[in-house]
Amino acid sequence: MIVGTRGSNLAIVQTNYVKRLLSNITKEDVNVNIIKTTGDKITTSQLYNMDSKGLFTKELDKSVLEEEVDFAVHSLKDVPTDLNEDLEIVAVPPRVSSNDVLISKFSWKELRPGATLGSSSLRREAFCNHHDKGLKLKPIRGNIETRIQKVMNGEIDATIMAEAGLVRLGLMNHVKYRFSIEEMTPSAGQGAIAVITRKDSLKKEIIQKISDYYSYQEVLAEKSLLNELGVGCQWPLGTSAKIKLDGIELYSVLLTKSGEILSKVRLKGPIKDAENLGKETGKIMSEYL
Repeated sequence: MIVGTRGSNLAIVQTNYVKRLLSNITKEDVNVNIIKTTGDKITTSQLYNMDSKGLFTKELDKSVLEEEVDFAVHSLKDVPTDLNEDLEIVAVPPRVSSNDVLISKFSWKELRPGATLGSSSLRREAFCNHHDKGLKLKPIRGNIETRIQKVMNGEIDATIMAEAGLVRLGLMNHVKYRFSIEEMTPSAGQGAIAVITRKDSLKKEIIQKISDYYSYQEVLAEKSLLNELGVGCQWPLGTSAKIKLDGIELYSVLLTKSGEILSKVRLKGPIKDAENLGKETGKIMSEYL
């Protein structure tokens, strides 16, 4: 089998993780094909100031469609809700934490008005504005290691990242504070990996076996909300689904860019209703768009 992936350290680690899972169920070799995406080539703009749909996935998905690779591995939060009709997310391996974390020499409480915080996420900027700390928000791009280095060498005082990437790269020693889901509600699919194939792929049946049912249902609820609202990273929206003993809970927050909370919705239901929870939340929130 051939897998397509981006070339960042995180993408390679995630791809190798998928390879290890597959090696437990098949003796087929999996060869890696590194593909540069549009998002990798753009290093100067904030993502929400451009048409970001498929920015980190489009070239990989094209390779799957044209059968240059058998499947692609993505960070699930990068996958557009309106995936090409010939493609399918066939597996979501066990999800890592969806929380955001602070990278800084200072704790969240120690960051004073005027401190610089680097971000290319409209959602994170909106939540920072909501907390009204008087932070000076600056654009920041680059891979995880580059952004950490900018904090450590003093270019900025802090940045906010997904905890999952730091866990996978063994960089948790740089974390100064872990935000609760309510303090900084994550983006849909954060912490999860998506494995994508053609719908008619002969490899689909094998790859499906590495999927985690509960992780899949969580991201299904979150992505269904995005699909219902028809928004991507151009709108400050956080959403987090969690499997509980009595079902699934979806907590979602819609904000303005300035940090005003427009809508906060918490819905619970049976796990089998995950998709409907997302749709129902979307219908409630659509009044505020």
